[in-house]
Amino acid sequence: MEFLKANARRMVVKIGTHSLTGPDGLVDESRLADLCRQVALVRASGLDVVLVSSGAVGMGLGLLGKRSRPEELADLQACAAIGQSRLVEVWRSGLEAHGLTAAQILLTREDIRGRRRHLAVRGTLERLLALRTVPIVNENDTVSADEIKFGDNDILSALVASLLKADLLVILSTIPGLLRDKGEGERVPVVTEITEDVRRMAGDTGDPNATGGMVTKLEAAHLATRSGCGVFIGSSRAEGILPSVCRGSAKGTFFVPAKASLAARKRWIAFFEHPQGCLRLDEGAVAAVRDRSASLLAKGIVAVEGEFPDQAVVRLANAGGREFARGICGFPAHEIHRLCGLDSAAIRREFPGRRPEIVHRDSLVLL
Repeated sequence: MEFLKANARRMVVKIGTHSLTGPDGLVDESRLADLCRQVALVRASGLDVVLVSSGAVGMGLGLLGKRSRPEELADLQACAAIGQSRLVEVWRSGLEAHGLTAAQILLTREDIRGRRRHLAVRGTLERLLALRTVPIVNENDTVSADEIKFGDNDILSALVASLLKADLLVILSTIPGLLRDKGEGERVPVVTEITEDVRRMAGDTGDPNATGGMVTKLEAAHLATRSGCGVFIGSSRAEGILPSVCRGSAKGTFFVPAKASLAARKRWIAFFEHPQGCLRLDEGAVAAVRDRSASLLAKGIVAVEGEFPDQAVVRLANAGGREFARGICGFPAHEIHRLCGLDSAAIRREFPGRRPEIVHRDSLVLL
């Protein structure tokens, strides 16, 4: 299987904490030096490389002599503050040995939610790549709280890949790929579509200090493949894994990108903006939106959850609460409560001069 297209130009590589540290939580310098050597080889082949590197909290724990991940947010933030400077320094030193310049980018979800900041982050990353640097991206765990967290660097790496229109996202950890039977069976070499059967294969990570397992990696793969980016999941311990990925010979699981990738605006709606509410729909409205690419009309809404202004991104779900789409809402929540069940003619009479669609199909994306 060829992982990279012939005209590929950009790769995002996510590296987990335990790919960089030893049992004591401190940097495994020989391992990191080898990863830097591999990055240099990939760069020499003509590809841009962006690294999404975990490890700040883990390195902070190691430097403090602690073995278990703390539960208090303030303690996690303190560990991140201690470990982040060490993390970027070891990357800087390792890449510099190969004539490469590292650049640090720390993000929270708030940095890529609003369109202006979203575009500003993309512009900065594009300029860093134009300057031939290797951006080192991590979540800004020193200030992240629940409402602005990505949740996991797997998800962050997929968002970065989508933001930069990368050709391939490589997720490296101690997991050798997607394994059948919740991580106990044989490896699946290729996944053409992330179905419910594929999701059931995912098992949880057994490491109490890790923040993600195969479940979050599948979420990241879904996000990236919908954005037109191929995804490879494999073990960072495999010899020469990054050059092998470029050659298409690496052992792991390759997720085939969607044939019809989402446009930039719809990627933002689907993945970058945090939904502020949820609209539950009856069966007819679900079928119209999902199967006939129709706009969402008030007549099919059975419940409104949350308080949100007009132009907010909201979830669209069936009557049972299963989300299947997202979109930009043309009315605030308090008005939709009054409009539920009304036809378009009634809405035009109530709001003359306004479009009657609650979510127009041009501002709606199926997940």
